Amino acid sequence: MQTLREVIDTYRKEKKALGHFNISDSNQLMAVAHAAMECKLPVVIGLSEGERDFFPLGEARVLVDYYNAQGAQLYLNADHTYSIEKVQHALADGVDSVVVDGAKLPFAENVLLLQTATKYAKATGGDVLLEGELGYIGLGSEVHDTLPEGAAATEAMMTTPEELVKFVQETGADLMAPAVGNIHGIIRSGQPKLSIERIRQLAEACPVPLVLHGGSGSSDDEFHDAVAAGIVMIHINTDLRVIYKETLTETLTSSTEAAPYKFLTPAVEKMQAYVAGKIRLFANV
Repeated sequence: MQTLREVIDTYRKEKKALGHFNISDSNQLMAVAHAAMECKLPVVIGLSEGERDFFPLGEARVLVDYYNAQGAQLYLNADHTYSIEKVQHALADGVDSVVVDGAKLPFAENVLLLQTATKYAKATGGDVLLEGELGYIGLGSEVHDTLPEGAAATEAMMTTPEELVKFVQETGADLMAPAVGNIHGIIRSGQPKLSIERIRQLAEACPVPLVLHGGSGSSDDEFHDAVAAGIVMIHINTDLRVIYKETLTETLTSSTEAAPYKFLTPAVEKMQAYVAGKIRLFANV
């Protein structure tokens, strides 16, 4: 199987984007794995620190390897990792990539965090990708009433090409997640629009591939334009959580079924259908 680096390099050249889907349990992982096999396309599985407190990376690694042996092409990412200690744990659990999230830190502290993480990753001898974040886009993949305070939803607050190039040069990042109007979670009062022009400017200036975080709530047209402008990976979390919760709630309230596999199956199937649609969209197939 190709390495994640090889897949990303290919997708970047072909103007396609890889789907990244966060999970919190084995049912979500099953849905994403089955979608990957259905579409015969690579997919990244992500667990942020809160998610992996409930569903450890080591357990996810075993299941990812199982599905890959069945014909899937899955990669495991330690999403939103805030400390060097957690980076070390993720590397020990055999991840393919780590998102080192210093987006809320001052520029110099963000640089230092990723520099240090990069040294540890190189010391492992494996080909683990290190992703940096530059520009704050809020916390929590949930449904929010209003924009998170301080989130970079205006052009003036978004990541600039100059900042991004300097950050990559100083850290050696393999991937970068900028602020381009994207927000973690879904905003009830109205989802901000992605700045396709800012994405284009960043992609032209940045020497490494760009990742779009906070994809939930964006339209298919926005995704299409963002990929054309230079996005190479798109993160989805909240949309999948909402599908899972709403379908499971509907099934449990409309049925007296007690067998877990029977009341969980509709939710898994709906998540699978959603993921399959998105990875086809991102890959332009």
